[in-house]
Amino acid sequence: MENQKVWFVTGASKGLGLTLIKQLLIQGHKVAATSRSIEELNEGTGAKPGENYLPLSVDLRSEESVGQAVADTISKFGRIDIVVNNAGYGLAGSLEELSDEEARGNFDINVFGSLNVIRKVMPHLRAQQSGHVFNISSIGGFTGYFPGFGIYCATKFAVQGFTEALAAEAKPFGIHATIVSPGYFRTNFLSTGSLNVPKNQIEAYKEVREVQNQHQHLIDGNQAGDPEKAAAAIIKVATEENPPLHLFLGQDAYDLAYAKMDAVKGDLENLKEMITSTGF
Repeated sequence: MENQKVWFVTGASKGLGLTLIKQLLIQGHKVAATSRSIEELNEGTGAKPGENYLPLSVDLRSEESVGQAVADTISKFGRIDIVVNNAGYGLAGSLEELSDEEARGNFDINVFGSLNVIRKVMPHLRAQQSGHVFNISSIGGFTGYFPGFGIYCATKFAVQGFTEALAAEAKPFGIHATIVSPGYFRTNFLSTGSLNVPKNQIEAYKEVREVQNQHQHLIDGNQAGDPEKAAAAIIKVATEENPPLHLFLGQDAYDLAYAKMDAVKGDLENLKEMITSTGF
């Protein structure tokens, strides 16, 4: 197959990552898929390691583990064309009640895990003068006005920031970068194991508890987004000659992105005189 690519996908044992690698394997692409558990990966895909499929057990917090996975992928497939930094988990709780350990833990996977992958894969992409890095953010990485999701949003805002910089840094080498910002998709993201809650909850935060409760019990399983269509969109964008830097997915993400842009524009224009009068 002329258009057969080698994909390296993290967090592939569930959610969007699993949906994506299943579609890729059906389409005949070569896939290196990482998870903490190879058993979970193989169970999820229903596939056995073979000519096109390399399941890898990786601790994204360890540069050594990530480096080994990248080396194993290149050893098997000869190259890596497309990287999808999908691994991550949700964290609910107000800024006051989440501990330093809980906050840093979320950054370790959602931010530093992806940076470890980028650091290890870029030398190969630069050498071949091609490649595409997809970093899975969230609409919560573009607008943070969600009580109880401040730390999670902060991790995803970080993903947006470093991906924009990566796009500029990688461009001279013929490498693309895309930020994927989904709204609510019907994956297991809001289920236990993917959504962590604070050990020490402060009852005064009524609104935070309400939002947390909604996400765990009302929204979970009723999300409007179809993960199959989200995965198909990512695969399509990977074939484009000039792929977008920002890929929002879902009507909710589209609407929330415009609400944020309109709010920022409003603040700029309402205070334009003061904002622009601060020079010497």
